Amino acid sequence: MITKPKGCHDIYGMEARKWKYVEQVIDALMEKYHYNYMRTPIFESTELFHRGVGESTDIVTKETYDFVDRGERAMTLRPEGTAGIVRSYIENKMYGDATQPVKIYYNGTMYRYERPQSGRDRELTQFGVEVLGSDDPMVDAEVISIAVNLYKILGLKEIKVNINSLGDKESRDAYRKALIEYFTPHIDELCEDCKERLQKNPLRILDCKVDADLDLLKNAPTTLDYLNEESKNRFEKVKEYLGVLGIEAVVNPKIVRGLDYYNHTVFEVEAKVEGFGAQNVLGGGGRYNSLVDQLGGPETPCMGFATGIGRIVLALDKEEVELPVKDQVDAFIMYVNEEEKLHALYLAQELRLNGFAIETEYMNRGLKGQFKQADRLNSKYLIILNSDDLKENLITIKNNQTKEEEKIDMDYLIYYLDEHVEEEEALHFGHEELHECDDDCDCDGHCHHHEEER
Repeated sequence: MITKPKGCHDIYGMEARKWKYVEQVIDALMEKYHYNYMRTPIFESTELFHRGVGESTDIVTKETYDFVDRGERAMTLRPEGTAGIVRSYIENKMYGDATQPVKIYYNGTMYRYERPQSGRDRELTQFGVEVLGSDDPMVDAEVISIAVNLYKILGLKEIKVNINSLGDKESRDAYRKALIEYFTPHIDELCEDCKERLQKNPLRILDCKVDADLDLLKNAPTTLDYLNEESKNRFEKVKEYLGVLGIEAVVNPKIVRGLDYYNHTVFEVEAKVEGFGAQNVLGGGGRYNSLVDQLGGPETPCMGFATGIGRIVLALDKEEVELPVKDQVDAFIMYVNEEEKLHALYLAQELRLNGFAIETEYMNRGLKGQFKQADRLNSKYLIILNSDDLKENLITIKNNQTKEEEKIDMDYLIYYLDEHVEEEEALHFGHEELHECDDDCDCDGHCHHHEEER
């Protein structure tokens, strides 16, 4: 039997419905923030990720899926989304658009050859946002707010933002020099990877999972000690804007993020998720003002964020968050002979094209079996076709919960379902919106007080 690759998953059934719900929330949220969707290739030139993500990152040195295509071109399955977005920004000359900044979001699969574990896979789906063209600290706060609000909307609790600043190039260079001086006398205490990182990018040492518990790393200099005045002031502005948005950010100087292109603001967002333990970070990002320039475009300030959809769904499951996922159909059309089957086929299409979720019989089951199938599908209504009734243009419609049924003219069916299905949904969701009021309230009758009167 052929099985799926290690670190990959088949997403189907109720889990797939949860994924789709999360993605629908993302799309709706992005519309409100006025970010435009972008889709980039799943594979790109290997050079893009080596130049963009950075030669010293674990993603490039250990985790990329590289291959040579039939044209003998070096290609790589994308390990993250930012480099592809920036490549497209440059290639399509978006920096020349009159509307600036360019605000983009993506939602797609990424590929990393790492050891699969809970919440970490070799094929992962990431949602991310990128703002290209503005260096305003308010953009940093807005991007962070997107992450926070997404998790809150989905129902996760105790959202926490950890924030740090790597400073501008002058500050980062000073910090890099300080780290090299600090770690060089202790190089033998470091793992083999960190020994190589020392000269290439010593900030990566602080992000090492192997040496994380060493006192050497815990007592290392922090970025905040080497920020120049301009970088300090900028960082204070970011925190001020977050305060205006009601977002409490905890300064954590140990956050450096895993990619080479970051400068100034870097952040991670976590939630208290039962069973996640120390690995409760759901997403993160930061500012990258030099990446467009590195990839051949004009100097362009940028800010971004990314989060894994699979990790979000896992967190929601562990926290037992009930999502309003629709797992039912509006009506199930029943029939027993060929004449009725033709009407069922026609009706199913008409109702679907008028906005109803419709199922019918495909397995040649008798009526008893069709009743059971309708129950399995949580059908709200049953549409029962009968040859004699059809001659008079009549059909039987039955409420599958109350078991009440009536015969109606087939031409009235769409209006009947339109009225009754909406009514059912109002009964199901309306109580959440009820509130206490008095006789003088102006709620048009939608509150507990008037509910009791009715």
